[in-house]
Parts: sequence; structure tokens; C-alpha cells
Amino acid sequence: MMQQYMAIKDDYKDAILLYRLGDFYEMFFDDAKIASNELDLVLTGKNAGVKDRVPMCGIPHHAVNTYLQKLLQRGYKVAIVEQLEDPKLAKGIVKRDVIRVVTPGTNMDDPENEKNSVYIASVIDYQYGLALSFCEMATGEIYVKSVKKNATALLQELLKYNVRELVCSESFDQHIIMMLRESQGMSCDLA
Repeated sequence: MMQQYMAIKDDYKDAILLYRLGDFYEMFFDDAKIASNELDLVLTGKNAGVKDRVPMCGIPHHAVNTYLQKLLQRGYKVAIVEQLEDPKLAKGIVKRDVIRVVTPGTNMDDPENEKNSVYIASVIDYQYGLALSFCEMATGEIYVKSVKKNATALLQELLKYNVRELVCSESFDQHIIMMLRESQGMSCDLA
């Protein structure tokens, strides 16, 4: 089972993996440490054939939305792994895979989003300025804008559109990314 978990985690290194085991979603290793801290869960351990116990924590499957919203509001990307076959009929390890990846900018289940438009944005530094594109997730409306090449102008536009997630290239100014993450709690993904 842990080999299956690790194989799936390799494809979703930047997400917290909610791994379905029966009536619970379990998290392991660093994901468990983060989730136990962010969600006030008890961090336990599991023998997994390694020297030290593997850190783990879990949440009941019927309460997943509450915990998912908290992780997303704190800027985390979450990958949900479900059982793809009935465990009673499975031979060997139950087949599992990611059925959904949710980010702060793509979360359509948050009740708060019904009151406010939610935008995901991308930014490109084109040497003389910044090119921004915004997508409103519920309607699919897209806006494109050019702004001055400075952090204040960028921040003003992102706040104006209630941006929850920003996608930018790995070469984008790391100082600005850190400022957005720390001061605004905005999720900034590198593409």
C-alpha cells in the first residue's frame, strides 16, 4: 500500500495527498505533518517497513469538505485519491488514483465563493511591464491587462480581482512571489 502511495505522490509532489483508506482519508510523511499542524489533527505513525515510523494523520471521509476548505484557504493544493474498485472484490491492493486536484483558485465548493467572484491569474514579465490574465472560475470570463513592472501595481490588480491563486514562471521575481504568499496568503504556483 505504501508503494502505491509513493508512486501516486511522485506525480503530485506539490500537493497534499488525501489518500482514501476505507472510511478515512489518510496523509503520510510531510503531508501529515502539515495537515496535523494546519487542521489541528493528532499526528500518529505507521510501521511501513522503514527504520522509523511513518508520520500519518487522517480525517473521516464524510467530513472531507470541511478540512479541504481549511487547507485551500491556507493556500495549499490538494490531490484527492479515491479507491477505484470495491475493496471486497479487489484481489491484492485496491486500485487507487487521483480523481481531483483542487487549488485555492479552482475551488468551486467554498460557500464564500458564492458571494464573491473567484479569479485565478497568471503573470508574465515581458521586460518592460507585466502582462496579467485573469479567469473568473464560475463564468469562464477572461481579462487581460498590462501593468507597470513593480510589486505595488501587481498587488493592486490582484486584490482588485480577488485573486486566490497566481500562476507564474519559475523565472518570475521570487521576492514578489514571497511577498504575495506572506502578506496576502495567496497561492503562487510556478509553471
